[in-house]
Amino acid sequence: MHIDARILKDNALIEGDICIIGAGTAGISIALDWIGTRHKVILLEGGGFEYDDRVQDLYSGETTGQKYYPLKSTRLHYFGGTTGHWAGMCSPYDPIDFIERDWVPESGWPISREDLDPFYARAHETLQLGPYNYDFNYWKFQLPHLVPFPLDKKVIWNKMWQFSTARFNDLYGDAITGARNVHLYTYANVVDIIANENLGEIKEVLVRNHTGKTYRARAKRFILACGAIQNARLLLASNSQLPQGLGNTHDLVGRYFMEHLEHASAELWLSRPFPTNLYSWGRGTLASAELAITEQAQTENRILNGTVSLFPLALGRGLQSEMDVWNNEDPRKSAERFWKVISDARAAAKKVTEGRISRAFQLHTRIEQAPNPNSRVTLSSEKDALGVPKTKLHWELTDLDKNSIRRIYQLLGQQMGIAGLGRVRLNEFLRDEKDMSWPSDLNAGWHHMGTTRMNDDPKKGVVNADCQVHGLSNLYVAGSGCYATSGAPNPTLTLVALSLRLSDFVKGKI
Repeated sequence: MHIDARILKDNALIEGDICIIGAGTAGISIALDWIGTRHKVILLEGGGFEYDDRVQDLYSGETTGQKYYPLKSTRLHYFGGTTGHWAGMCSPYDPIDFIERDWVPESGWPISREDLDPFYARAHETLQLGPYNYDFNYWKFQLPHLVPFPLDKKVIWNKMWQFSTARFNDLYGDAITGARNVHLYTYANVVDIIANENLGEIKEVLVRNHTGKTYRARAKRFILACGAIQNARLLLASNSQLPQGLGNTHDLVGRYFMEHLEHASAELWLSRPFPTNLYSWGRGTLASAELAITEQAQTENRILNGTVSLFPLALGRGLQSEMDVWNNEDPRKSAERFWKVISDARAAAKKVTEGRISRAFQLHTRIEQAPNPNSRVTLSSEKDALGVPKTKLHWELTDLDKNSIRRIYQLLGQQMGIAGLGRVRLNEFLRDEKDMSWPSDLNAGWHHMGTTRMNDDPKKGVVNADCQVHGLSNLYVAGSGCYATSGAPNPTLTLVALSLRLSDFVKGKI
């Protein structure tokens, strides 16, 4: 069922059993899981079914620290959320991502990879992926042309990826609006969360839109599913009862914001052509791989988890930094320019490489960011059109981040040389081991993680292992904001798996 909240009467009361705040990847994944149950589900979405710049502007904010994209254009504020422009890259987090590593400050989740495995399998259905199998030998049998570099498996391994074409706004709109027990309210922006008198549970949320009307939504359980930045912003802005905001007794809400560092970092020059489709992907690709550092090598070298992808050098050199390209507040204009740059680079590269077998590649990093409490979301003194303080993001990196990137390519270069395959040439920003600065055009993956991190100790995390906000019995957070560490893969597959795990837990409570 769909209701446009703009037509509701002022001060209307919305009631249900469960209230999901946000109809992006996490919120829709959970709502789908409740279709056909006996419970009334309220799904509140701040936008409609299409882009609306006034609604999108509610995501605007300021950034400090390491240069970052305009906040307004890093997420899409309508039904389906950022799946409207995602690349569809999916791979599960590795077992090492969940454990405590003594060289990675604040690492360790209260759950393991094994705890998420059954939910990863279910997430494959939601994201319309192939089988939940990321074993290289399985895919080599399915696709014989996936020939790996003959590198030492104790140091380098082939991390497999699958690719989703799911756009939740197109794929699941009919299922959600056609479900009798799911009540989708569009143009319903939550602006405040109100707890009961003893501040132990949530009583209701206040909802507004650009009509100037205010509504209340009440439920037995509430799930925040607005994304890592907006979830933290809403908790901090809900400060009418507690000056520091809800769930923020220990000043942790908004801290440990993490991104994936994605940047051209080196070049690979092969001594001879190596025909394979394993390390490339495009439209219609079922599976491909990136080069990754084994758990053993990560431990021995005390580095973060990261992967390396290959682009033909003629193409890579023609690309501009995403940080410089995706610089318009309007995500439509940024996306248009982004794809034009790629198209132009491909056309130019084709003229250079036509009729040749490429032996030179640009090596592109995707690596986790070390948890850092100073990398954080806070509130601006400026308010948006609905009266909510805007976001202020301070993105701050550490020496461990840079040292890990450098060491990954040193290891890869050593292994390429030992195998007689070729040589790796570091880009300028990695050559001086004493230089801890970052290039001004350092790229990030548009992957917002942390800010409501998971830990069973309230002094170390905002939510517990079940994604319940510490101290609030009926408030939960869904999505990548709960990640204790950010892993190397894109976060969406894990985000859906964790959301489905949360959905099962809440079902057991109602």
